[in-house]
This record gives sequence, structure tokens and C-alpha cells, in this order.
Amino acid sequence: MPDHPDEPDRPGGEPSYRIYRAGEDRYAGRRGERGGRDADGAGSGGRAPGDGEPEYTRYRSKPRGLRERFGRGGDDLGAPGAAPGGDRFEPGQRARRGLRLPGRRRGGSGITPGRVVKWLLLAVGGWLVLSLALFLVSAQIQKGKVSDEAKAALTDAGYPLTSPNNVLILGSDQRPAGTKEPGASTSGPSRSDTIMLWRVGGGESARLSIPRDTVVDIPGHGRQKINAAYAYGGAALSIDTIEQYLGIPVNHLIEVDFENFPKLIDALGGIDVTTGRVCSEISGGKSNGGWTLRLRRGTHHLNGEDALTLARTRKNDCNPAEDDLTRARRQQEILSGIKDQLTSPGTFFRLPWVSWAAPKAIRTDMGGPTLLGFFAASAIGGTPPVRVLRPSGAETLPDGGSGLVVSDADKQAAVQAFMDG
Repeated sequence: MPDHPDEPDRPGGEPSYRIYRAGEDRYAGRRGERGGRDADGAGSGGRAPGDGEPEYTRYRSKPRGLRERFGRGGDDLGAPGAAPGGDRFEPGQRARRGLRLPGRRRGGSGITPGRVVKWLLLAVGGWLVLSLALFLVSAQIQKGKVSDEAKAALTDAGYPLTSPNNVLILGSDQRPAGTKEPGASTSGPSRSDTIMLWRVGGGESARLSIPRDTVVDIPGHGRQKINAAYAYGGAALSIDTIEQYLGIPVNHLIEVDFENFPKLIDALGGIDVTTGRVCSEISGGKSNGGWTLRLRRGTHHLNGEDALTLARTRKNDCNPAEDDLTRARRQQEILSGIKDQLTSPGTFFRLPWVSWAAPKAIRTDMGGPTLLGFFAASAIGGTPPVRVLRPSGAETLPDGGSGLVVSDADKQAAVQAFMDG
């Protein structure tokens, strides 16, 4: 019979665990006896037989190394001769895989597919949160740069992601202070180089460009070219003029910042645009402080400066037949190139830089959440066809100049197609 009920029978009469009597030096057997035993057979500080309790104390050994600490082997001292579940193993025998020993961790610290996926998801989530924070902060800064008059002229609409919104995009001919471009306006009244409406939201997407020389009635100023409205009353008067001319509401405003527009395209890594042959010199060409562009027929990957030059090209020396309508079509194609690049997989790795640069390239009444909804809606809506309000003739203005006239029938047809998305 074993000396204790918990002690299993083993060949040779040896237990599967080591017993240390209370007060007895654990290593006495190795270094010689250090402690004596009293007359009752108990070591000093121990219990005498007959107390109703075991006459020994069991100690669980601590893991001796990394392998034991992380459950990769070692003897089980949790129960005499048995692992949890009743599986026996001999002294020195390693615990079988799959047994969870008391006080030990299952498995090792190696790399597993699950851990790789977890860390990848955490990294992607952090990248997206950082990009979103930069976008919202940058957008909020730009929101304060739109005049109160322009904001008051806008018509309220629903959230761009769920409701159709008409967004007016304006680009003026005023340039930043310090520009070397001869004849460029850096202060005072400026005219709008770009006039485009973009209907987006609720699954709809449509664009309509208005040639800047189109003759319209400007409130308080009579018959004038439509781009003069910006010079007379800024974005606010441009909004009123376009709403009156087309008979549709304008819900949001975007003004292109020529100083930061190239930085956005560079942050995207450039854009792809397909054109015919282009030979353009803006404001005397690059040698005189302006811009020079030479493109062959085909698809080109343009940096920020070249994209801006193409957007502003009105006179193409390689194709003199081109006019302001061609220029308006190119501007829409550049806008499509920006949208395509924004939604490309490669932009994910540039996302924080793009998120910071995108709102700075424009001035808008839209705050961060609304602008984010606008970009998301434009991505969902796809790339709309290029539409330009086509003039049917010319009209002589009171100052002796001439402008383009669009018939009422053509105007109504273009507006209907635009509103239908």
C-alpha cells in the first residue's frame, strides 16, 4: 500500500512525485541531512502523525525555462502521476501536446496565420483612422475661407451620400501673391475661369460645364458674360446668376485653389488623362514665368503642374480649331482623372497625405463630414459623361464686346439631362 491515499502504485515502489516534509531542506538528499527529526517523526515545524492532516507539504515546482513557461514540456506536479483528465505520465516524460497543465499557457509564442491577420487588421484600421482625422481637420480649416454671403446664397439639401446635391465648382483667374506669371491678377476683382455644376448623391452623378463667355443676365449688372459675375460679387453673385439662368438650386460651393491644386495631384502620384496633341503656353510660357505644355496624342500621366496647365489651356497651337468648349471638356476629364486616382488601390498607401492635401486644394462651405460624404457619393456614382452647354450663336454686348448665346431649347435639354443624373 502507498504511504498516502494520493500516491499511486508504481513499479519499484517509487512515487511519481517528490515529497518534502515540512521544515525539511529540499536538497538534503543532495547535500546531506541538515535538519533532524523529532520523536514523533516530524521535521521541525512539521505536523505529527495523528493530527488528522497529511504529514507532509506538497510544493509545485516553478518553470525552469522558457520552454516550461510557455507550456512546451516539463513534469506535471498538479496531481500525483497524472495530468488533468486522468492521463498518467512518468517522471521526466514530457506532457503530450493538447494537455493543458495547471499554471501553463497553451501553445507557444510563434507566428500563426491568425496573429498575422489580426495585426494586419489593426495596422489597416490605424492607417484609416489617421487618414480620417487628417481629412476632417484639414476640411474644417478650409470651411472658414468661404464668405458668409456665399454661404447664405446656397440652398439647403440633404446629406450628399444619400440625397442628390448640385455642387458649383468655380476656378478664378486670380493667382497667389508672389506669382511670376506676367499679367496675373493677385488682388482686386477676378473672373471665373472654370464654371461647372456637379450633381452627386443618392446614386446620381452628372456634370454640366458652362463656357465662361456665355452671355447671361447678371442681377444688378445687366447683360454680361457669365464669368463677370465673380468679378462683380464673388462666389455669392455667381451662385445667384447661375440659379437664375438655369432655374435650378445650387446646394454647395467648391472654389479651386490654384496654389494647392497641383499639390493634391502630386500627393495622388499624378493622374492619367487622354488627350489629342497639345502645344500650349500659358502667360508667355515657362521661360517668362508662365507654363509650357507639350503632349502627344494619347494617354499621359500628368503631375500637378502639367494637369493645371492643361486645365487652363484655351489656345492650342497644335490644333487652332479648339475653343473654350474643348477647354471645358478637358476640365471634366481632369476631374475624372482625379476621382479615378482617388479610388485606385494604390492610393491607400498615400492616404494620409492625400487626406490632408485634398481639402486644402479647394475652398468650400462643406465641413469635414459633408465633404467626406461628397467624395464617397462621387465614387459610388461612377464617372458621368462629359456635358458642356453648347452655344448656338453670338451676341454683341453693350461695351462692344461679344459673347456666346445658348438657345432656350438647348439650355432646357441640357438642364433636364443634368437633373436626371
